[in-house]
Amino acid sequence: MSALAFLRRSAAVITASVAFAGAAFAQSDALVTTDWLEKNLDNPKVRIVEVSVEPGLFERGHIQGAQNIVWHTDLVDTVERDIAKPEKFQALARKLGIDKDTTIVLYGDSNNWFAAWGAWVFDIYGLRDNVKLLDGGRKKWELEKRPVSTNPVAAKASTFTVAEPNRKLRARLLDVVSVVEKKTDARILDIRSPDEFSGKIIAPAGFQELALRAGHIPGSVNVPWARAVNQADGTLKSPEELRKLYAEVGIDGSKPVITTCRIGERSSHTWFILSRVLGYQVANYDGSWTEYGNVVGLPINNPAGTVWGGK
Repeated sequence: MSALAFLRRSAAVITASVAFAGAAFAQSDALVTTDWLEKNLDNPKVRIVEVSVEPGLFERGHIQGAQNIVWHTDLVDTVERDIAKPEKFQALARKLGIDKDTTIVLYGDSNNWFAAWGAWVFDIYGLRDNVKLLDGGRKKWELEKRPVSTNPVAAKASTFTVAEPNRKLRARLLDVVSVVEKKTDARILDIRSPDEFSGKIIAPAGFQELALRAGHIPGSVNVPWARAVNQADGTLKSPEELRKLYAEVGIDGSKPVITTCRIGERSSHTWFILSRVLGYQVANYDGSWTEYGNVVGLPINNPAGTVWGGK
């Protein structure tokens, strides 16, 4: 049985559709500035949370009053390849002192990649309106030599109750295959580097999560995530610049979008831009290339001409 036939048969029992119904919605305050955050460090209704990938970074120095989330244990299921289950997320939110009336400012290293992943998970569990990203993340805060602390501060636990997961925000493999087969009218936006997209390399140097094949999902378009960022300080470009950037490849809000990368973290950064800043209908495909590229028999595009097992 071919991979596509298997997937079609599995569709009867796997409920993983991306429901793109509803009006597009943008929040002008999806980002906060470093100036705003420094003025609100002692605001009891503001909870600052760092989501970085480099081990020990938070302990060496973090924004005053910030709580810490360890991406690869706190926001995921450590056995299954999945986001944190509702009960795990609820326990985390309570531990962080987060509730329905809390303004949550997420920030981190690597241009807020994993902070954006956190924003995506928080949104899935009902905290969309609460979550903001610190524009520029750690990079801008440190460049401006704003106050940091090495003393963790425990938060008073909340009584937060998790919401039903919003499945509209997450694309699964069958959703992507449906677009590839032209059964769903959506756009797939791959935000990896040009070399990854073309198939010249499978992943950037030093990354361990790999696929057996190189290339990209048929029909997808490529806008590397870094083109949306001001390199000097890590802040996002203006909404006008961002709209123009994505419109160049046909991403203009007229059709639903699925963002994808290698494991879903860089694509969550673009998901945040398109969804929260521009107001487009977007789902993040966290399976990304390490799932799609590893499925036997699924069609791929590989302009570089690399094949499984070598050239």
